[in-house]
Amino acid sequence: MKATITFLGTGTSQGIPIIGCTCQVCTSADPRDQRLRCSMLLRSENTHIVIDTGPDFRSQMLQAKNTKLDAILMTHEHNDHIAGLDDVRPYNFMQWKDMPVYAQERVCDMLRLRYPYIFAEEKYPGAPMIELHPIDRNDQIQIGDFEITPVELLHGQLPILGFRIKNFAYLTDMKTIPLAEVDKLAGLETLVVNALHHKEHHSHLNLEQALEFVEQIKPKQTWLVHMSHHMGLHAEVNQQLPAGVALAYDGLEISIS
Repeated sequence: MKATITFLGTGTSQGIPIIGCTCQVCTSADPRDQRLRCSMLLRSENTHIVIDTGPDFRSQMLQAKNTKLDAILMTHEHNDHIAGLDDVRPYNFMQWKDMPVYAQERVCDMLRLRYPYIFAEEKYPGAPMIELHPIDRNDQIQIGDFEITPVELLHGQLPILGFRIKNFAYLTDMKTIPLAEVDKLAGLETLVVNALHHKEHHSHLNLEQALEFVEQIKPKQTWLVHMSHHMGLHAEVNQQLPAGVALAYDGLEISIS
């Protein structure tokens, strides 16, 4: 089965360029330095899945020309990962069915709190139609063509989820990973992992830590995401990375097996 990954967004919670910032990254003419909030689209011939619906979800779907969506996986409840949920409505109307959203129970509770009109007993006409599916790190999820393994990560002290699909894993907003979860990443061909910038951060891997993690997991290819403008220019930083590691960028498409 052929499957492709599209990086819909590879930036941090503010996106790049940041409003009002005049640094060399935020003013760069290189489109690889313009980063929407982190999200990913997984596609086979029959199944389309998005990981996270941040504030840029609508424009990301338009740019990807994605007219079908079968399910959404949520990594966690922070605003840059859930704030675009309302924009699933066109898929509801085109497909005329509820959109399955898979997330930890805590995240499901937060979605109900943040979007009460979606989950009201008497809905406003035209409100999004969402079907919540609580999941945890012990589940195996089958969505269409894809079997998905949740991987628990720690975003600072907050337990969140990454996901392994086939020989590919998507891990964002990670600071650490429980030892019991590392085994789920054995034999990866492609790893996507966050690398915020060069300095220490309380809830994200920096570049040095991300590279140490890559050395531990030893995938064939790693793509770095969730990068702030403090990471530096794409063209310059990419040249300094070890073989098999590269900065991802918005719109990048790769095949997975």
